[in-house]
Amino acid sequence: MVENPKKPAVAGEVPVAEAIGIYKQFGSTLALRGVSVALHGGRCLGLVGRNGAGKSTLVSIMSGIVEPDTGQVRFDGQPSPDLADVRAWRDRISTVFQHSMVVPQLTVAENVFLNSQPGRSGFVDWKTMRAGTQRVLAEWGFSDVAAGAPCAALTVEQRQLVEIARALAAGRRCLLLDEPTAALERAEIRRLFDRVRALVASGVAVLYISHHLEEVFEVCDDVAVLRDGELVLAQATADLSKDELVAAMVGPNVAAMTTTARTRQNGMEGPEHRDHGRPCLVVEHLSAISSRGAVRDVSLEVRHGERVGLAGLLGAGVATLARAVAGNQAWTSGKVEVEGIPLVPRRPDKALKAGVGYVPEDRRAEGFVRVLSVAENSTMTIVDKLANRLGVLAPRRRAAAARPLVERLSIVSAGLSQLVGELSGGNQQKVTVARALAIAPKLVVAITPTRGVDVASKAALLEALSSLARDDGAAVLLATDDLDDLVICDRVVVLRNGEMVAEFTDPPFEREALIEAIEGLLADGKATA
Repeated sequence: MVENPKKPAVAGEVPVAEAIGIYKQFGSTLALRGVSVALHGGRCLGLVGRNGAGKSTLVSIMSGIVEPDTGQVRFDGQPSPDLADVRAWRDRISTVFQHSMVVPQLTVAENVFLNSQPGRSGFVDWKTMRAGTQRVLAEWGFSDVAAGAPCAALTVEQRQLVEIARALAAGRRCLLLDEPTAALERAEIRRLFDRVRALVASGVAVLYISHHLEEVFEVCDDVAVLRDGELVLAQATADLSKDELVAAMVGPNVAAMTTTARTRQNGMEGPEHRDHGRPCLVVEHLSAISSRGAVRDVSLEVRHGERVGLAGLLGAGVATLARAVAGNQAWTSGKVEVEGIPLVPRRPDKALKAGVGYVPEDRRAEGFVRVLSVAENSTMTIVDKLANRLGVLAPRRRAAAARPLVERLSIVSAGLSQLVGELSGGNQQKVTVARALAIAPKLVVAITPTRGVDVASKAALLEALSSLARDDGAAVLLATDDLDDLVICDRVVVLRNGEMVAEFTDPPFEREALIEAIEGLLADGKATA
C-alpha cells in the first residue's frame, strides 16, 4: 500500500458523497481494506484498478446495494440512509452500470421517471412526465431521443443517455458511471465526454470507472487507484503520468512484466517478419447478414503462425465475419475452410472438430457457465478426450488438464473447484480463453477478448493469443474495436459497411492511419498500407 497518498485538489470542502474507512469481506476474501474516497461537486474522479481490486464492491457500497462490514458512506457530510430505504439512496446518488438497467418494455419517459412518476391519488400525470423528460433531454443535448420512444428500439448509446437523464431528472448531484464507453463507438464516446464535462461544470460530482486509462486522463480531474482492496494512490490527474498510473495499478513487478510483453508484441523479437506457413483459414466470397452488421463478398486467408486483426466500427461486419468462421453465424454465399475442411453455417461443433478455438464477444452469454467450476469451464471443449471408454470423466484427470491452462493465463481463483461466477470479470475472461486453448487449436477466433479487463490481464490475454502463433504455429483471427489489441498482429484488415476497405501489412501500424480507415476517411477508397 502507498502510505499517505497525495490527495487531489477539491472544489468544495464538504464532499457530495464519500466512503470512509470501508472494509468488506466475502468469505475468506477481503475485498476492501479501509478504503476512503470522496466525490466533490464540480469534479470527476476516475476509479481504476485491476480486475478483483475492489472497484465493483466499492461502487456497490456507495450505491446502497451492499452494506460495508465497517466504515460508512456519507452524503453532504451526513450519514447515509438505511440500506432498506431504496428511495432515499436513489435521491442522493445514481449509478449507470456497464450493463444497461433500462426497462426495454417501457418508453423513455417511463424509464426516466421510474418509481418517481408525477401525479396524485395513484394516477400518473403522463403529460407532466413526458414534458419533464423532454425538458431534461433538451437541456442536456440529448436531442436524438424522444420522450415517447420505446426503449427496446434504442441504440446502446441512447439507452445510456436515458439512464443519465433519469439521474438528472431527479436532481441528483452525484453520478457513478461504470465502464460507460464499453459498447460505444468513437463518435458516441466523444459525445459522452462532452456530456460528462457539462455535468461536472454544472456542479455534479462524477465517479468514472474505466479500464481505458486514456479516458481517465481525458475526462477525469482526479484519479483513485485500488490494488488488492487497498487505496494505493489518490492524486490529481494532471500531476500523474500514464506509466505512474499503471505502476500503481499493477505494482512494480507486474508493471515491468507488462512492459516486457508490450515490447515483444510490438515486434522487437521479430516474429512479425518471419515467413508464415501454409494457409490455415480460407474465406472466399463470404456474404452474411446479422444484427452485428452485414458482410459482403469478403475473401481472406490466415496462415499458420500468422496473427490477423479484423478492425471496424460496430455494425461494420467484423463480429459477423468472426462468428461465421467460428461456426456461430449463418452465411448466404461463399465458403469457409480450415485446413481444407469446409465449415458448415451455424455448426460450432463442426468448427470445434476442425480445430477452431473460439473466444466470444459476450463472455456472460457465451463464454462460461457461472455455476460450473474453473476446471469444468476450462475443459468443457475437450470432455470427449478426457472421458474414458465408458464416458466417465475422473475429476483428477479434469484437474490435470485444467491446471496448465490456469497457470498459462495466470487465472486468480481460490482453486480449480471455485465457481466461475464468483471470479472477477477479468478472470472470467481468462477462463473463456482457456476453454479455447484447451483443444490445442489450429485456429483461434477471438472477438474483443480484452473488453472490460485491466491492463495486466489484457497483457496476459494478448500474450497467450500471440504465443499460440509464435510458439505453437496456430493461426489467430483477432476481431476487435480496441486498437491496442492490434499490437500483436502481423496484418490488420479493416471492414466498413461489410466490405474490406484497407489492409495494413507492415507492423507496427500507424494509429492515425488505422483510425482513418476505420472511420471511412480514406482519400481514395480501398487501400493497402
